[in-house]
Amino acid sequence: MQKLVVIGAGMASGRLLEQLFEANPDAYEVTLFNAEPRGNYNRIMLSPVLSGEKSYAEIVTHDDDWYAGNKVTCRFGERVVSVDRDRKVVVGEKGEVPYDKLVFGTGSSAFIIPCPGHDLPGVVAFRDLEDTTAMTEASGTPGGRAVVIGGGLLGLEAAAALRMRGMDVTVLHLSGHLMERQLDEAAGYLLQKDLEKRGITVLTKASTKMIQGDGKVESVLLEDGTVLPADIVVMAVGIRPQVQLAKESGLEMGRAIVVDAQMRTSDPSVFAVGECVEFEGNLFGLVAPLYDQAKVLAKTLLDEEDTFKVKQLSTKLKVTGCDLFSAGDFAEGEGREDIVFRDPARGVYKRLVLEGDKLVGAVFYGDTADSNWFFGLIRDGEDVSDMRDTLIFGPSFQGGATADPLSAVAALPPEAEICGCNGVCKGDIVAAIEGGATDLAAIKATTKASASCGTCTGLVEQVLSVTLGDEFVIPTVQPICGCCDLTHEDVRRLIKSKELKSQPAVWQELGWKTVNGCHVCRPAVNFYLLADWPLDYQDDPQSRFVNERNHANIQKDGTYSVMPRMWGGMTDANELRAIADAADKYGAAVKVTGGQRIDLLGVKKEDLPAIWSDLNDAGMVSGHAYSKGLRTVKTCVGSDWCRFGTQDSTGLGIKLEKRLWGSWTPHKVKLAVSGCPRNCAEATCKDVGIICVDSGYQIGVGGAAGMDVKEVERLVDVRTEEEAIDYTVAFIQLYREHAKYLDRPYKWLAKVGLDWVKEQVGDPATRAALIERFDISQSVYQKDPWADHVATRRRLYAPIADLTLEAAE
Repeated sequence: MQKLVVIGAGMASGRLLEQLFEANPDAYEVTLFNAEPRGNYNRIMLSPVLSGEKSYAEIVTHDDDWYAGNKVTCRFGERVVSVDRDRKVVVGEKGEVPYDKLVFGTGSSAFIIPCPGHDLPGVVAFRDLEDTTAMTEASGTPGGRAVVIGGGLLGLEAAAALRMRGMDVTVLHLSGHLMERQLDEAAGYLLQKDLEKRGITVLTKASTKMIQGDGKVESVLLEDGTVLPADIVVMAVGIRPQVQLAKESGLEMGRAIVVDAQMRTSDPSVFAVGECVEFEGNLFGLVAPLYDQAKVLAKTLLDEEDTFKVKQLSTKLKVTGCDLFSAGDFAEGEGREDIVFRDPARGVYKRLVLEGDKLVGAVFYGDTADSNWFFGLIRDGEDVSDMRDTLIFGPSFQGGATADPLSAVAALPPEAEICGCNGVCKGDIVAAIEGGATDLAAIKATTKASASCGTCTGLVEQVLSVTLGDEFVIPTVQPICGCCDLTHEDVRRLIKSKELKSQPAVWQELGWKTVNGCHVCRPAVNFYLLADWPLDYQDDPQSRFVNERNHANIQKDGTYSVMPRMWGGMTDANELRAIADAADKYGAAVKVTGGQRIDLLGVKKEDLPAIWSDLNDAGMVSGHAYSKGLRTVKTCVGSDWCRFGTQDSTGLGIKLEKRLWGSWTPHKVKLAVSGCPRNCAEATCKDVGIICVDSGYQIGVGGAAGMDVKEVERLVDVRTEEEAIDYTVAFIQLYREHAKYLDRPYKWLAKVGLDWVKEQVGDPATRAALIERFDISQSVYQKDPWADHVATRRRLYAPIADLTLEAAE
């Protein structure tokens, strides 16, 4: 058996080994070197790992069992020192390995701008798991600030992920608009606008002069003198092939390792694949051509004929919510004509570039549904003269009338590419369907279509629908999790209609596929049960996240923050003395929050019962700063002190908070009461915001001021304080009874409509019933969890606790 040595366990070499083992598992005895202490993982999905949407385990492509099953000798965490081509030996840090065939899959490294300070701790690239881990740790700092240098694909993914983790993010880009290689100025503007709506600051035409800091990153200085504070700086300005080892080995080099169409280098026994390759003057940074290279090289190693060809590529951005697509050449030029469509209300922009009778370029923003069809026209050089007048409207409008939306997919030839990342064509998917793959998961497993970035999922489902007909229904909503086939809405409805009052009843009667659910469905089902059956169901701590189990927010160093409730933002000298004493006694940092409360940070878990007890003795209770429930009711001083105040906003805020505290809701709920239209309490961006006016109270709902910023919508105007409280309680209970778990009120309102909500809470009988049900729930849950845990569960917080009944998160 021949010996094959592969240097680098990246996505290209990983796909090579898959193809090789699939075709002939006994052809080679394989040794795999990797400088990283791990095997192949899907680097495309590092952005979701950074944002917290996925874990590292979920993006592992080849685990230890896969390597063992294919008899691969793994030399992970070991760098290759040299290659002796005369002796056909690879020299690693831990010894030599002989080879018959050698593959370089060394990939690329991030380009780091050589400005002063570029080597300070806190300056990272975004290439591997270590970079991702460094950024994740930096994001754990409260109020952390990140500067991302580079407004290309990778930089924007990093920026969006860090923003999702709560960091204050600024993107610096040297060009006049973002992603200038993929987007024109109009689309770049829309992208910047969308990112800024998410709270990301974008500075274009920004040149970095130096990175400043004493022993670590502290700020970034721009050429124009602007100073940007930073806890971490992410360099995402480009990549360069990592080819030093190949160069030292004496292989022919250009900008990278020069290969022929069979991926062979200047040495007939040595091959290269991936981002370290140069072919016909081209370098490669996207995954689709890398997988094509891997397929060709696998055949070459098995003495089969195949040829690598450079293909037309398209770009889709994976930043959540930003739908954009570009392909071809969209630069202006003589003899070229633009077709442009804009819909400002929806934020949609489409531009087609024609040269003669052919489509040569396309840029879409906000609506990319037909992008694959347009990409096919560009790639194939098809004559579009007959559809010139309706071309911008996509395939469904060709022929003068709206067609079946699946007709475009049905008309695609078998060789039409569906999944660009993995090079899967329509024919491959149809063959898999005919072989028994009848759903998306099976198609992923058999063909890898939609298994990488996922942007082609809709197209794959359309191929399934076209091929299977009525046997396949394109999913319109996702189930609550993999444990069942029901949506959140289905589960809520069935819990009520079937009067299911325990988790075992839900698992059994609703056909759960697992014994006791999972970390996704258990918290949701736990909430639905306690909201619908407060007198019958007992809250299950094992179905809650660690913060809700321990009634404090865990911090990045394993300590906790403790935040007592301050009714309506009011406190007194005795409470402040108790907080100061607690801070001194338990070594806590003191932070004033935006919700008009005081946070004690850095409390050890074993000290939680003691600090709670001390605060209880001063008359304070839990602020529920960790909960899916009422957080705060922010107020201004109102008519008591302010010369503009029209009503007692502070008094109303205190009454509302004392009425609502302790209630569990689908997501956190924040309220505010402003004493006049000057809105000092920022009531217009809260889940429920009340503006006091001379004639009474204006109640708005569905505001937001986090990742999304949204003004409240007017629910009702009332004359009395009692009416304001009643409408607020009724709205909160309606939200508790009907919203999907983890939907904030503004997301729920977008689904059910404000008119329906007005109709429900506006009817006196319905409003009274909602208030009654809320009060029944509060009779169970309006109690201080701190006092309860001090009295009954103190042992769980001891340094060596009895955790036999405590669930892992």
